[in-house]
Amino acid sequence: MAIKSFNYPIPQITYLVKKKLWAQVLFALFLGLIAGIILGPEMGLVEKNTAELITDWLSIPANLFLKIIQMIIIPLIFASIIRGITSSGSMEQLQKLGLGASVYFVLTTIIALTIGILIVSAIEPGNFIDSSLIRESFGIEDMEPVEKTEFNIHDIPQSIVGLIPSNPLSSFMSGEMLSIIIFALIVGVSMIALPKKSSQPILDLLESIQKLTMKVVSWAMRLAPFAAFGLIAGITSKVGLSALAVLGAYMTTVVIGLFIMILAYMLIIKFVAKRPLSTTFAMMKDAQLLAFSTSSSAAVMPLSIKTAEEKMKVKPKVSQFIIPLGATINMDGTALYQIVAVFFLAQLFSIDLGFTTILLITLTALAASIGAPSAPGTGIVILSTILITAGIPPVAVVLLLGVDRILDMTRTMVNVTGDLTACLVFDKRINTDNIPED
Repeated sequence: MAIKSFNYPIPQITYLVKKKLWAQVLFALFLGLIAGIILGPEMGLVEKNTAELITDWLSIPANLFLKIIQMIIIPLIFASIIRGITSSGSMEQLQKLGLGASVYFVLTTIIALTIGILIVSAIEPGNFIDSSLIRESFGIEDMEPVEKTEFNIHDIPQSIVGLIPSNPLSSFMSGEMLSIIIFALIVGVSMIALPKKSSQPILDLLESIQKLTMKVVSWAMRLAPFAAFGLIAGITSKVGLSALAVLGAYMTTVVIGLFIMILAYMLIIKFVAKRPLSTTFAMMKDAQLLAFSTSSSAAVMPLSIKTAEEKMKVKPKVSQFIIPLGATINMDGTALYQIVAVFFLAQLFSIDLGFTTILLITLTALAASIGAPSAPGTGIVILSTILITAGIPPVAVVLLLGVDRILDMTRTMVNVTGDLTACLVFDKRINTDNIPED
């Protein structure tokens, strides 16, 4: 079948466009660029008022896509975080191995977020184009700037107390995402302490909620090609092909950040797990390639466990706990991508992020990456959560749809590499501490 694709490239392209959503989005992106050039002032074929009217109608799918995503963000995040935390199984398992793994995952996620912030601040991909043109193309040229809050050490105690929602229902109604995430974390940890008989009905309900919301996401993703077409056509008609250059700069920034994260894993493997780099990465190759092609950590999970146990000689006790847990809460690549995307869009819209705002974005990205479902395309959904915290127009997320599939493949490969690296670290720890097998 692979040879046939080389002999008959045209039918293969037709199949991709018909069957693969990412190919449809890329094709829609290409058509949107052409439509934008035709509607733009450079061609002079359409009057400005007429072009604006056409692009307003073309933007309907993008607005519908955004509304659907905003509608299901809160139940998706809430259910996913709780199920991610309770996946450790029991309080004893959480204390013995899960607590150390959770701390390790949080630390590597913080490293990923730090790398993302440094890279996007150094390259500044959002400044490759005049931000006023972008705001005009989104119809928000009169957007009020976000107030820059300066860091004050006296505000820390009250800020810490304020993270705990006094009225969770009010937080749900007003969409206070950070409070909702913290409430979900508290509920998740408390459910582990309950007898399984008491917590199982709630977990079953949350599983149904998560499946329901993911079904809605799958419906929304059907609008993605039309959303990408309308948005890119509108932007290109106003700013020209420079919009494509901006997306290229954004993609390059994310890929550089992910590559540096791979280098960080190499250091962990070399100096913490004390394994040889060349042979270790050769063992990871099959799992990494499958992750790149499927964009789903969950889909790669069986192969990751097999790779860890048969090739890397990791104890089953470690691999069968770390990898399922990591596929749920260890999303270093996703966290890095999200923080780069937020800073990129903030630069694009000339939003000056203060220290407190950056801290809130980082905390939200950290918590949201814990609850991100390990399925293709959900990173763009979770990103909307962080945009709300940053004060960035959530409709801007549609701008990234055209290139999200390629980045989704890359960041999933990084996520799986992180899970396998964690297996090596904790296998080494068990050998060192002589923790007895059950």
